[in-house]
Amino acid sequence: MRVVVLVADGARADAFTGDLSALPALQRLRDEGGHHVITSVFPSVTGPAYTPFLMGRFPGEIGVPGLRWYDRSRTDAIWPDRSRSYVGPQMRRFDSDLDAAAPTVFELVPRSVGALSVITRGLPPERRVGALTVASAARAAATHFRGRVDAWLDVDRQVAAELARRVRVESPDYLFAALTGIDKASHSQGHDSPLVRRAVVIVDETVAMLRETLERDGTWDETHLWIVSDHGHSPVRSHEDLADWVASRGLRTIAHPWPVALAPDVAVMVSGNAMAHLYLELASPVRSGWNQLRTRHGAFADALLARESVDVMLLPVDADACLVRHTTRGDALITHQGNCYRYERHSGDPLGLGADFEGDANDAYDATIDTEYPDAVVQIASLCRSSRVGDIILSATPGWDFRARWEPIPHRSAHGALHRDHMLVPLLTNRPPARAPRRTTDVFASTLDALGVTSPAHLDGESWL
Repeated sequence: MRVVVLVADGARADAFTGDLSALPALQRLRDEGGHHVITSVFPSVTGPAYTPFLMGRFPGEIGVPGLRWYDRSRTDAIWPDRSRSYVGPQMRRFDSDLDAAAPTVFELVPRSVGALSVITRGLPPERRVGALTVASAARAAATHFRGRVDAWLDVDRQVAAELARRVRVESPDYLFAALTGIDKASHSQGHDSPLVRRAVVIVDETVAMLRETLERDGTWDETHLWIVSDHGHSPVRSHEDLADWVASRGLRTIAHPWPVALAPDVAVMVSGNAMAHLYLELASPVRSGWNQLRTRHGAFADALLARESVDVMLLPVDADACLVRHTTRGDALITHQGNCYRYERHSGDPLGLGADFEGDANDAYDATIDTEYPDAVVQIASLCRSSRVGDIILSATPGWDFRARWEPIPHRSAHGALHRDHMLVPLLTNRPPARAPRRTTDVFASTLDALGVTSPAHLDGESWL
């Protein structure tokens, strides 16, 4: 068997619904196998949201709590800024930031090819398409910071042609490729723009090219081909410059792209740009927990929560508990021990579940999938177990994000938050599944199942085969 996973980065859950006559390869795939809507992870942002596909794990617990984070332990990120941003040269640190005990698919399946993969651990350089070199990094930076969105579509076309060649020449057991044009076009022009539709056509052309190659080689019937996204998108009407607001309260603030200050008070690390970590009392090498911080920073948290841009606030109490707050719907506590998740309403029902909850991960999925925050109980519990998360975690109100400056193109659409437009993503399969897929982590479990590879001891997903 062979498995091909194409990530249509940034495609919304409804990207492949309705009339697909202009996308014949995707329509054929949908008719033969099926279209499913599954949940991504929090933060729902490129990079962290690739760990489900390639490691079968939620990102926080294995080391990447966001696109940007602050290293209060002072053991991982170097002086002087003590922070990490995977937008730029520090992307090369992504592999080493991941838990070494959690294997990648490339380590488990040696005959793999990866294209534009954020995670490359276990993938030899000769099997990487679009590997990050000094020259390619310079080109990518120029494309990004000049806001040349059309150039990202050209990259997708080049990757598609190389994938077909690699399949024909190398016949890998596993092929993973990310096509980023949909995401870049959505940020710059909105997810329903003509440029996004052009990017989706490239995904269709890639599927057609791969299918033609596999059918010609007589291996299509032994191939699983899956199209999936890492996160959704939603329109942005207003930008809250979160770092500037924190600084306006007299706090010495660090945030990218200038994450250096003399004796800073707060680190503001934004992802996507609809979620953020805020780190307090930076002189401490360990997180204190909200019960200890409340007396000193309760008023600050209250002022943050009152901002129109803030939808949900998370306050990690310890590795097993997190306080969830909403400005009008009140507070609740999420706890997690083993495979038991609890949601206990205190002053209200911030996630809108309608009742207290106790159950395993699948029960939690079922209890939340039709709410505004699908799979939120599991995602919040998982993220807050990370030692690298902030003392305050924010999920933005729909229509808002947390960066008003420093983007090369003003974002008209964003992602990263807990709400359903960001958390729900599409999945197309060329064969009907044996059970309904639930999460993007199921992609990894199904990959190993299809290839007959023994699964690691701990996974956050289940095979649908």
